[in-house]
Amino acid sequence: MTTADRPHDIVLFGATGFTGALTAEYLARRAPDGCRWALAGRSKAKLEALRDRLAALNPACASLPLLHADVTDRDSLHEVAAATRVVITTVGPYLEYGEGLVAACAENGTDYVDLTGEPEFADRMYLAHHETARRTGARIVHACGFDSIPYDLGVYHTVRQLPEHAPITVTGRLRVRAEFSGGTYSSALTVFSRARTMARIARRRRQAEPWPKDRRIHIPSGPPKRDPEGGGWLVPLPTIDPQIVARSAAALERYGPEFTYHHTASVKRLPTIAVAGLGLGVLALLAQVPPARQALGRLRKTGEGPSEQRRARSWFSVRFTGEGGGQRVVTEFAGGDPGYDETAKMLAESALCLAFDDLPPTSGQVTTAVAMGDPLLTRLTDAGLRIRTLEPS
Repeated sequence: MTTADRPHDIVLFGATGFTGALTAEYLARRAPDGCRWALAGRSKAKLEALRDRLAALNPACASLPLLHADVTDRDSLHEVAAATRVVITTVGPYLEYGEGLVAACAENGTDYVDLTGEPEFADRMYLAHHETARRTGARIVHACGFDSIPYDLGVYHTVRQLPEHAPITVTGRLRVRAEFSGGTYSSALTVFSRARTMARIARRRRQAEPWPKDRRIHIPSGPPKRDPEGGGWLVPLPTIDPQIVARSAAALERYGPEFTYHHTASVKRLPTIAVAGLGLGVLALLAQVPPARQALGRLRKTGEGPSEQRRARSWFSVRFTGEGGGQRVVTEFAGGDPGYDETAKMLAESALCLAFDDLPPTSGQVTTAVAMGDPLLTRLTDAGLRIRTLEPS
């Protein structure tokens, strides 16, 4: 059976969790006529309850297929992967629950999207399953939510407006007001508790992954520094996002012979940086101690999230300043609640893009910019995200 002959275009795994349900609601409202999609999870009762909610939004959802899938049941994951063209998964932390589905998609030639922000997971999946996915034609696309679409596609959009064949420097400045998900919190604890292992796996990936020999890519870090444009301070962000941007730059020659990306948060007052740094430092230390990590994990459970009213007050904005070839451009990628509503939107549109859009031929583990680029930018703009050029206007 070719992928075009499979019974489903998209299967959403983890649909009964908080972000998974928001993604399902988005698909119920926005999936095009003729899109054959299904819900997958462990509990048939929870899936049926979700389907009833979706039917209230779109009566056509009353007949959505429900598929059994369990991360501990390899056969069920392969059955789901073999039955669809694209799999969306919101089941995290991905280091704990994610590999089985990646393996199933890679082996079955099924496209895959998730919303992980866990660098070690992405690196491990590259080492274990990239070559299989390349052979079968599967596109494995991690970080299709707030991690890391605004940065990956924001930089891509900025670079496209600068001269070709010239060194390019881009600085991203994040401003955000939001409450982040229990899944993000759980992933952060996992990352903090595995710093040494994460560094070791990252080294193994660097040794195994081809990198352009005739082009240079820099992702510098360092201490906070004054923002010469907006005032305040620029604080480097130690997240997966700059790694994703660097891999897009490595794969796409359009980023120029020498590409530099500064990934920062914009903070008005220096004491704010000190307090946040102290808090993260304490969290990182406590995460090294198993009893303390377990206690911290109970403070915020995965599958939980804020009310619709609280999400409505949330927002984010990333401004990119790009310079190259004697030209300068300022762009913005902005939207509403980043951790839930906009993440569900970005995740769903990524899957729809893989399923239905005319895309460049790629396979293996690839980034959103490499796999989808302009078609995904168009989709996200049409969906209400603000992706625009501020200077020159």
